[in-house]
Amino acid sequence: MAPPLVSVPMKKNKKPSLALTLSSAGLLIAAGSAAYWLQRQPSWNDLLVGANIIPSDALFAVSLTTDPQQWQKLREFGTKETQAELDKNLVQLRDRFLTNNGYDFQKDIAPWVGNNVTIAILAPKTVSKSAPKPVTTNEDVTGDQQSMVMVLPVKNPEIAKSIFAQPKSLKQGKWVDRTYQGIAIKQNQGQPGENFSAALLDGRFLVITDSPKATERAIDAYKSQTSLATTGGFAENFPKIANKQPFAQFYVNVPTAAKIAAASPNRPLPAQVLAQLQNNQGLAATMILEPEGIRLKGVSWLNPNSQRVLAVENKAGKMQSRVPAETLMMLSGGNLQRLWGEYVLTSQGNPFSPIAPEQLRGGVKSLTDLDLDKDLLSWMKGEFSLSVIPNTPKEGSPDNFRAGLLFMVQTSDAYGGQSLRKSAQATMSQLDEVMANQYQFQVQPGKVAGQPVVNWVSPYGTLTATHGWLDGDIAFFVVGAPITDKIVPKPNNTLANTLPFQQTVPTEPNPTNGQFFLDVERTAKNFPLPTLIPNQQSLLGATRSIGMTSAVSDSRSNRYDIFIALKKVNR
Repeated sequence: MAPPLVSVPMKKNKKPSLALTLSSAGLLIAAGSAAYWLQRQPSWNDLLVGANIIPSDALFAVSLTTDPQQWQKLREFGTKETQAELDKNLVQLRDRFLTNNGYDFQKDIAPWVGNNVTIAILAPKTVSKSAPKPVTTNEDVTGDQQSMVMVLPVKNPEIAKSIFAQPKSLKQGKWVDRTYQGIAIKQNQGQPGENFSAALLDGRFLVITDSPKATERAIDAYKSQTSLATTGGFAENFPKIANKQPFAQFYVNVPTAAKIAAASPNRPLPAQVLAQLQNNQGLAATMILEPEGIRLKGVSWLNPNSQRVLAVENKAGKMQSRVPAETLMMLSGGNLQRLWGEYVLTSQGNPFSPIAPEQLRGGVKSLTDLDLDKDLLSWMKGEFSLSVIPNTPKEGSPDNFRAGLLFMVQTSDAYGGQSLRKSAQATMSQLDEVMANQYQFQVQPGKVAGQPVVNWVSPYGTLTATHGWLDGDIAFFVVGAPITDKIVPKPNNTLANTLPFQQTVPTEPNPTNGQFFLDVERTAKNFPLPTLIPNQQSLLGATRSIGMTSAVSDSRSNRYDIFIALKKVNR
């Protein structure tokens, strides 16, 4: 089936809401090739198609391939259920943009359109009376609705000119010609509820919008070079995720999205949160189809004018060699103390944060009488990991837990030497006292493979938790199933050596400050998962595993590479 996303003219539907825009970004996302910094004018081939036309205050932009072979390749992934869902959505898009307006992609569009088309959502000119105004060049554009711009690059100017000069007749109303800054524009007139216009820029780009003012804004951006391509950090960072044959690429304008969210009457952002979000400028990703799944190469960057800088510290990548091959999930990072500090910086007072920092601090204090920052995070400056390891019950022993949750954190010389280990030991001793005195747990010294450990046993006699040390500088804590014997001594067959991990978790960027691995097939089969997204069960049924590798690219940007290993319908 041909890609259904290009049309002249288009039938107007309800303008997309912010929620729809951001949820679309989330679907494309779902979370970063080696990064490099350009010290020259960027090649247009390395940027989002139409970046030199889309106004700089665009809220969201997505570029999609027009290659039928890539769309067919996408249809090979998943299950019959997900394939049917994809086909239904493709038919709906085709009918909306093409069939309903008398166009056929292969006959009318494919002969002249380029390899990719881009759809952008422009932020409303005036968000609210109290909210800061987005930067724009058209002060007369008002209203609180978003508008859409579609950019279609032209590979055959003669055919494109013919299509533009003689568009299909409208079912109601007529096409009217006008000019703006010397550019010919066609816009409809007499169709209730519809307000579309189109312009051909220098015979190279056909621009279609759902608002005449949006067409003017695109022309202004193109002529005055105030487009997305000139937005702070865009031209420097987008090339880091460039690919010769992307299936899709997207960009999210973080500060503009924050301003709109701040103006929302339902869940307004506090002023301090809005100020923090202004430090962030953009989030972008490239989606690439590979033989066994989908790869996402992502980058996020700070506002060039912000005072905030990132610490370039990429010291993770070893924890996967300390957990056993059967590990279902592993999340690792380079410095838990710094990660927490960044979370506090962006989350304090933010109603959208999953956990309020003060709430977590208060919870730790009330349960353990420990200070989260001083007693715990102060010595957690090395690489850390959180893993889920399935239980293998021994014959005759109770099967109370199906898996164990393992936390590990390094306190090596590189992060403060023996002083950090002493701090960690003091904290563990305090926890032992709390569990014994406040919760009546039995705190029992023990050994696993000759290594000393401390076990917490509940009043009912069930082994609940174990903590100890690996190689003298890695503190570990196990909750749930007794899986300590799977990490002590260090396993010969580790997660890092397994094919699922090696084929799923990206090797770039390298060095890294964090990795993530999830065996979706085994986890979904054996453990109930909370519902987080629509059609979750269908999507999980089509997925084998998910892997991610991240790194701090420089003091202003982060890189992410994500791979989603998918099943294939013909298998």
